[in-house]
Amino acid sequence: MAEYLASIFGTEKDKVNCSFYFKIGACRHGDRCSRLHNKPTFSQTILIQNIYRNPQNSAQTADASRCAVSDVEMQEHYDEFFEEVFTEMEEKYGEVEEMNVCDNLGDHLVGNVYVKFRREEDAEKAVMDLNNRWFNAQPIHAELSPVTDFREACCRQYEMGECTRGGFCNFMHLKPISRELRRELYGRRRKKHRSRSRSRERRSRSKDRRRGDREKRKSRDRERSGRF
Repeated sequence: MAEYLASIFGTEKDKVNCSFYFKIGACRHGDRCSRLHNKPTFSQTILIQNIYRNPQNSAQTADASRCAVSDVEMQEHYDEFFEEVFTEMEEKYGEVEEMNVCDNLGDHLVGNVYVKFRREEDAEKAVMDLNNRWFNAQPIHAELSPVTDFREACCRQYEMGECTRGGFCNFMHLKPISRELRRELYGRRRKKHRSRSRSRERRSRSKDRRRGDREKRKSRDRERSGRF
């Protein structure tokens, strides 16, 4: 029985735990959900709720003739936001493995930013600090998220351009950054790793040289003293 319960945990067959919360860290029913939302006490991933504001969505609720935003402007605006948040996370809290931004329209997903850190301690530190900060004149709401595999959280139909539910889909519609920014952000990390590797190699060579020098001195001392 225990094995069966473990096998269905977080799936649609699980009548106790919410599968949507388990997969995407958010549920359209919120606190009114009939199933449990098991909030993690430790995780590599944090959720920053409703922090991204899509100018195109704002334009749709205003006079479109005056507020229309081109696709190029939209991408530039999004890239600026992504770079600002990504850089802030890495500089203040620790190495970011993955960051994703939802382009959904449902209240529980709109503007959500998921940041997966390399270390759980960094995620915990980020949550504690971010809940005392503001962004664009709004208080930040951050929490640890159960999401570890974004492939399970994403809408596959959206990725193929076939989602019929549009922005109100209950799975993540992740907004991509430009290829140039991706190369810049993640390429910067590769350079750091290469720099660290070169530094480790230099330290290793230096240790080898010092070890060799010590052995030479010991050998000379043994020769002088007549010992092996």
